Amino acid sequence: MTHDDHDHDESVPTVPFRPVPRDFPGHVMPPTVPRGMRLELSRSRVVTGREAEFDEWMDMLTDRYDEAVATLRAERAVFEATFRHVESDGSTWIYHLSLVGENGGGLDESNSVDEAHAAYSRRVKEPGWEQLEPRFMLTPDHLRAAMTTWAATGEAEPPATSTQP
Repeated sequence: MTHDDHDHDESVPTVPFRPVPRDFPGHVMPPTVPRGMRLELSRSRVVTGREAEFDEWMDMLTDRYDEAVATLRAERAVFEATFRHVESDGSTWIYHLSLVGENGGGLDESNSVDEAHAAYSRRVKEPGWEQLEPRFMLTPDHLRAAMTTWAATGEAEPPATSTQP
């Protein structure tokens, strides 16, 4: 059943969309998220009738994967993942999971892959995001160290320290 089918079926309640204000500072991080990092799970409703374009968006990012990965350094993004979910009312939602350094930048639309990414975002999803509250993160120590370094510096290895005599 599509979202349109439910527009006339009052027995299925519509799932509300309540985006946070643009100036929302983010939730307080639980103590299991390393200092200087943000674990975020956000969701937004896909505009009705734009579900196929959502697939095109994800295909574009997949096709341009190496370009997208190259943007992670400036964003201080350890990882990003996108999910699709269809609610009981037939509405399609995009979920975005990320672990980023607090001082990372957002999309840089002077970069062609970020420009295309932002353009799809403006067309395909409703404006804004709902922010889910992080409560716990579990990471092995060796990965935690690498993630913390990347989130702080955008480098895979910690900066070398000089050992002058």
